[in-house]
Amino acid sequence: MFSNGRARSGIIVLPCGAGKTLTGITAACTLRKSVMILTTSAVAVDQWRKQFEEYTTIDSSRLLTLTAETKQTLWPVDEAGVLVSTYTMLAFSGRRSLAAERIMQQIREREWGLLIFDEVQFAPAPAFRRINDLVKSHCRLGLTATLVREDDLIKDLQWLIGPKLFEANWIELQDQGFLARVSCQEVWCPMTADFYREYLRCSHAKQRKLWVCNPTKLMTCEWLLRYHEARGDKILVFSDNVFALLHTAKALNRPFIYGQVSAVERVAILNKFKHESTFNSLFLSKVGDNAIDIPCANVVIQISFNFASRRQEAQRLGRILRAKPQAGDEGENFNAFFYSLISKDTLEMVYADKRQQFIIDQGYAYKVIHSRDLPMQPDKLIYGDPQRQREILTDILASDDNDKTLDDDEDDPSRQVLSAVAGDRGRFFRVNSNLGDGWGGSEECQLESFGESLRGFGDAPHVQPLQGGLGRLAGDGGSAYGARPGGRGGGRSGRSGGADATSMHPLFRGLHGKK
Repeated sequence: MFSNGRARSGIIVLPCGAGKTLTGITAACTLRKSVMILTTSAVAVDQWRKQFEEYTTIDSSRLLTLTAETKQTLWPVDEAGVLVSTYTMLAFSGRRSLAAERIMQQIREREWGLLIFDEVQFAPAPAFRRINDLVKSHCRLGLTATLVREDDLIKDLQWLIGPKLFEANWIELQDQGFLARVSCQEVWCPMTADFYREYLRCSHAKQRKLWVCNPTKLMTCEWLLRYHEARGDKILVFSDNVFALLHTAKALNRPFIYGQVSAVERVAILNKFKHESTFNSLFLSKVGDNAIDIPCANVVIQISFNFASRRQEAQRLGRILRAKPQAGDEGENFNAFFYSLISKDTLEMVYADKRQQFIIDQGYAYKVIHSRDLPMQPDKLIYGDPQRQREILTDILASDDNDKTLDDDEDDPSRQVLSAVAGDRGRFFRVNSNLGDGWGGSEECQLESFGESLRGFGDAPHVQPLQGGLGRLAGDGGSAYGARPGGRGGGRSGRSGGADATSMHPLFRGLHGKK
């Protein structure tokens, strides 16, 4: 970026956890001019602010944030400072509050030394292109781990920001110990007879709902969650589909974050997950895909995803790429695990193949595991109950085919609702709803506060209460799950197969026979 005494505009591509934030901070300190940083969410804004406080000596009066909740008047024009905001805050073109409009006028009137685009793949979105006209900056720096989009707009970054200045090799950083050693697993989950019978004869909209809520997939998620909690791991469970997210999280008594959880609650929940040893699992919608710093997480379980998005697959893998201690069990070569649960013999397998191409291009390989090879005992799992499975199937068949989307959360901030910028904080309330509403038929059913959704967790005998009314399921031992797995696993492009489940899945070494 810096050569011949000049600062060049351009893009730096680093894997998640490799130090993109510190790269931006270093650039800001080197220029010693006023800096504006744009990121995707209020949570990410708070993370940037904390990193500046930790790694620089900047005065707090010169480190400001601009979000829907915080609006601070800028420092004098003849001085330098740092302003951290979101894409949506600057790109909003509607009516603003007086405080927000006054700050925006200050932003437009002054010259900025550096404009940093965090998660720069969002910058080419039509809603955000006007930012370059609003902010007069001498130098622009884009930071990302995934320089990919599913449209053709990524090439516009060449003239919006600048050329690619540097791109790191993921495998080299892993071998040097700067990234975790991740085992990527694709778990094939056959659909139950009732679900597959309906899958073959129903509409495409219902087919999507059926492969997301496949009981075998939900049982596999439940088993993996309990298994890794018993190991003391930190687990993130991702589901784009809000119904599947809420249904599974509540059934398993686990905390969750999705679009309608406020920024304050998100920060509180993430802090508990990072720092409390009894808070070991967290369910996330696609709002957790980008710009969330969770260095302690070492397991990702993905039960629902956004079609064939390569970027989303890489971002979710990136949640567990932060460098970690060496593998604990003797013989293990991995210290992080990424599971993508796929409904077998459905269109979801086609999307999964396309999603994995970016990660495969970085040098990773996916191993295939069949859910039947896992030592699950369905009668001991919540989603092994036939009555619960029939209830889910009935709700899916009764849902509306005209749903516009399977979820209410947007991973692309250019499509997020911007009413909060104008001062509308929104109200969260609980209403009676059905599965059809949860798939997008009714927005009201999705407006539910996190605090209320977890109220009463401490009343269950198998839950350990935590401060603030949060709770988690007490860890279940691994010895109750039967014999160690066997059998064969097939392979496809970018995967390895042909070995028994134990050899292809080092995680299971030592599952039994250890005290």
